[in-house]
Amino acid sequence: MAPPTIVLRSARLALRPFTADDAEPLAALHGDPDVMRFIDTGRPVPRARVLTRPLPEFLAGRASGPRKWPPPARSSAGSRCGRPAPGRAELGYRLRRAAWGRGYATEGARAVLAYGFAELGVRRVTATTMTVNRGSRRVLEKAGLRYVRTFFEEWPDHIEGAEHGDVNYALSREEWAAS
Repeated sequence: MAPPTIVLRSARLALRPFTADDAEPLAALHGDPDVMRFIDTGRPVPRARVLTRPLPEFLAGRASGPRKWPPPARSSAGSRCGRPAPGRAELGYRLRRAAWGRGYATEGARAVLAYGFAELGVRRVTATTMTVNRGSRRVLEKAGLRYVRTFFEEWPDHIEGAEHGDVNYALSREEWAAS
């Protein structure tokens, strides 16, 4: 028997696990240069590469943890709640440009945080983005995460703005419960 499909709901979103039907929306998301500007190499990912990786990893539940949700049709937002270590999770999201500025990322992030803390027993959630990615930083702050530090790493591909480093944000279950 297959495990039940987990659906997270918020006022405007329904997040569910990835399926093979999400291949084309995922390829479109990864193929958009504006979406990918601050991610990985800073360049769009060819469709064929998305279909060979990361889609199979998402479907198998191996990409950064057990919970990945595809872009819902209405919002075009993708979220994840990866579990890099026991009691800890990583929050990430991507949105199509058409959905930017409408609050979908914050709404989805809050739903994922609530699920992680209340249902999975996560004790701490972290997120990382480039220092210059103001939109993503604003989403993290509105979702309740707090700035922790700026750090610098060597990356094989230079992305404009990388000289300013990356930032870590975090939120504990206790901080979430008190908010």
